[in-house]
Amino acid sequence: MSEYFNKKGLRHDGRSVTDTRPITIEAGYVERADGSAYLEWGKNKIVAAVYGPREMLPRHMANPYKGRIRFVYRLAPFSVGERKNPRPGRRDVELSKVSGEALSAAALLENFPNTAIDVYVTVLDADAGTRIAALTAASVALADAGIPMKDMVTGTAVGRVDGKLVIDLDKFEEDAYDAVDMAVAMMPNTSEVVLFQMDGVINKKEYSELLKMAESKCKEIKAIQEAALKKKYEKEFNK
Repeated sequence: MSEYFNKKGLRHDGRSVTDTRPITIEAGYVERADGSAYLEWGKNKIVAAVYGPREMLPRHMANPYKGRIRFVYRLAPFSVGERKNPRPGRRDVELSKVSGEALSAAALLENFPNTAIDVYVTVLDADAGTRIAALTAASVALADAGIPMKDMVTGTAVGRVDGKLVIDLDKFEEDAYDAVDMAVAMMPNTSEVVLFQMDGVINKKEYSELLKMAESKCKEIKAIQEAALKKKYEKEFNK
């Protein structure tokens, strides 16, 4: 019997191939930020905070036609089993860049010329899929800050484990002998992909199936994002 699937075809943690780990989101988590969110995705615990729009400094970086999102992704030193160096590594810099670009595709930055919107994401506890979880939280924080957007940015990981195509690989599954991990973020209304990264090798048929699985799951996760925002503002209204 496979160590990744039982006789009923369920994964080692009891999920089906199309199930994500449990996701909870709270909007307005950081009181002093312009917008924020706290997200738990499985064992991942992430805080996202947004500040701005504010004047772009240094001024020579300002764009007179649109604002700029500056995204900072960081793993807390205590977020992984072996203490991480608090200085940003190459992976932190890479994920900050691609995540900022993903949010920029959705935000109406032309409304905020000569400004910067700073997005800070801190992973407090990491357990696979942090880039997607961080981006999903950051999108809620951006909406909470009142930044107009074409759509939410929503993501999920899809991939292959022990010959089967699955959604939302955990750390154990990422280490499978044939593992493929494909991180996909999109704007669910139009299915426009704004982030795509992959580790592993797949064929065209698997790629097509995985992309469809991601598209369907992103629509479900977007509903969780929207529910978190509605809950916050319903609470504010009822005070």
